[in-house]
Amino acid sequence: MAPSNHEHTGLRRLNLPLPAQAALIHLMAWGGSLGLVLVAQHLQFSVTGFGLLLLQGALAGALSLLLGLPGWWLAINFGFFPLIGLALQLELDPAWYLLALGALLLTQFGALHSRVPLYLSSRQAKRELARVLPAQSGLRLLDIGSGTGALLAYLARVRPDLQLAGIESAPLLWLVSRLRLGQRAQVKFGDFRHLDLAHFDVVYAFLSPAPMARLWDKVRREMRPGSLFISNSFGVPGVAPDAVVELDDLNRGRLLIWRLT
Repeated sequence: MAPSNHEHTGLRRLNLPLPAQAALIHLMAWGGSLGLVLVAQHLQFSVTGFGLLLLQGALAGALSLLLGLPGWWLAINFGFFPLIGLALQLELDPAWYLLALGALLLTQFGALHSRVPLYLSSRQAKRELARVLPAQSGLRLLDIGSGTGALLAYLARVRPDLQLAGIESAPLLWLVSRLRLGQRAQVKFGDFRHLDLAHFDVVYAFLSPAPMARLWDKVRREMRPGSLFISNSFGVPGVAPDAVVELDDLNRGRLLIWRLT
């Protein structure tokens, strides 16, 4: 899922990556729960074991909400401490944790330097994108951060006249999209910064606030007049879009559309 378009609230004013914000929230929740446990002990109440983990999770979830993080982070932060407790109870072989770390790196590798986690375009976003695309046959479209290839697969089905391409920096996601799309789209492995955008009539991106200013500079330098740049949910700092399409999805997302001049 993607965050809503509310910006510049709470911790987001510090321009911290979401994982760093979450880590800070968990630290605050740990300190808060410790203080509550001390108060409970003074009142002769006992809070131990899984109850303590639930308390920490509740505080982390509440802080996520109060400090302006996207709504879906509330569930993540609430479940973090309790899930750790459950995992410890299961007494899993350490190899499973190593496997999970490997899978995380293979799917989120690009986020380490780009600060762009995996966001999947909703069904409404796919449908509205197909609707706003020009009817021109042979239109060349690039999906930056193409993930599992779901968006490109949808467009290949509803607009077979398009020339589709994607670029993905996470190795496992790139492989999945290549196998999924076959010859219907060209998906490259790498960073969009090294790709010439002049070859495309439409560039679609569902990234994060972090790279938008840099991407916009590249779009303006390389894309031809009349081309379209479309961002899902994340705006360009200081640059109003030419059109906005509201998405009636769980993320309360929007398609922000710029026409190059």
